Amino acid sequence: MTEAPVLIGVWKQLVGQEPAARTLSSASAAAARIIENQPVAPGAMTHAWLVTGPPGSGRSTAARVFAAALQCSTGTGCGECPGCRTVVAGTHADVKLVAPEGLSISVAEMRSLVQAAARRPTTGRWQVVIIEDADRLTEGASNALLKAVEEPPDRTVFLLCAPSDHPDDVSVTIRSRCRLVTLRTPPAEAIAQVLVERDGIDPERAQWAASVSSGHVGRARRLATDEAARQRRATVLRIPLGLRRPSDVFTCADQLISAAEADAGEESKVRDEAERSELRTAMGGDGVGKGVAGAKRAAEAAVKQLEKRQKSRATRTQRDTLDLALVDLAAFYRDVLVTASGAAGATLNHPDHASEISQAASAWAPDSILRRLEAVLECREAIDLNVKPRIAVEAMVTTLRQG
Repeated sequence: MTEAPVLIGVWKQLVGQEPAARTLSSASAAAARIIENQPVAPGAMTHAWLVTGPPGSGRSTAARVFAAALQCSTGTGCGECPGCRTVVAGTHADVKLVAPEGLSISVAEMRSLVQAAARRPTTGRWQVVIIEDADRLTEGASNALLKAVEEPPDRTVFLLCAPSDHPDDVSVTIRSRCRLVTLRTPPAEAIAQVLVERDGIDPERAQWAASVSSGHVGRARRLATDEAARQRRATVLRIPLGLRRPSDVFTCADQLISAAEADAGEESKVRDEAERSELRTAMGGDGVGKGVAGAKRAAEAAVKQLEKRQKSRATRTQRDTLDLALVDLAAFYRDVLVTASGAAGATLNHPDHASEISQAASAWAPDSILRRLEAVLECREAIDLNVKPRIAVEAMVTTLRQG
C-alpha cells in the first residue's frame, strides 16, 4: 500500500484528507499565479467552491485552510507568514466567516455579507467569504448569494460548506456554479495520530477515542479529553439493553434529552457569558459616574438582543448534540445488525461495547433490529423537520422497546 503524502504548513490541519488537500493546494498555487499576472490553465482556480463531507470530516477546517493558502504570501499555505497566521487565528480583515447562530442564515445577513464581499481586498490577496452550514440558507438568503456567485468580483472567492448527507439542501443553481470538493470520513489511525501529536493525548486513549468517534475529529478530541462527554456517551449506549419495563421508555427518553441539554449547556455557557461581558464593556454598560445612565440602558437593550441570539444558538446546539447521540444509537443498531448477519471482519462503530452488541444480536430477530434502526433514523428526520425533540425521542424509544 502506498503511504499517504505528508502534509505540511496549514494543510496539516486536514486530518486524513490528502486528496482534497492536493486539489485545494493546486488551486491556491494557481491563485498565486493569477495575482502575479502569470498564465494559468483554464479551471485551475475558480471563484466559488462547495466543500462537502460527512459530519466531523472537517469541512469548515478545509475552507479555513484554503483561505489561508489563498492569502499566503508564497501561495503555498506555508503556515508561517502573516497571511496564514491571521486567517488561522480568525483575524484576517479580508476573510469573512458566516456561521449560523440559530437554525438558519437570514437574507439580511447574507445581503450584508454580499455587499462586503464586493469590495476589493484591503490587506490580503483575495476577499474570501466562508459560509459554514450553507445548507441552512433560507430561500431569500440563497437568492441573495446566487446573484453574487453568478457575477462575482474579480478578487472574491466564495467557500461554501455543507454536509454530504443533505446535498439537496443547497440550491441546485448555487451548486451548479461551484467547484465541488468532497471530503471523506477520516480513518481512525489518522485521527489518533493527530490527537497524540497536536493535543498531547495518551496514545492508548487517543486510539480508543478515534475508534468510537465514527470519523468525527472534534468528537474524538472531546471524548479523549472530557470525562463528562465519556459518561454521556455511556448513558446513551445503555439505552438499547435498558428498555425492560414500560416506564423505562420515559426514563431513557429523559436521559437522552438531559444528556443533550447538559452537553449543549456546557458548550454554550462560557461563550455566552464572555459575549455578554464584552458587549457591556464595549457599550459602557459597566461604567460608573455621571452620564452613564443612557449608556447603561442602551447596553441592556443590546444585551437582550444578544441573549435572544444566544437562545437561538443554544437551541441549535442542543439539536446538533442530540443528533450526535442519535448517530451513536444508530451505529449501535447497525453493529447489532452486522453481527447478527455473521459478516466476517466487519469493523464495529462501538468496539468497546462488543459484548452488549453480541448479546443483542443473539436476542433480537433481524427484522426487529432493522425496525429499531429505522426508528432512530426517523427520529433524526423528525427533529430536522422541527418536531419537538422530546416528542420525537419518546416515539423512538417506544419503538426501541417494542422492537
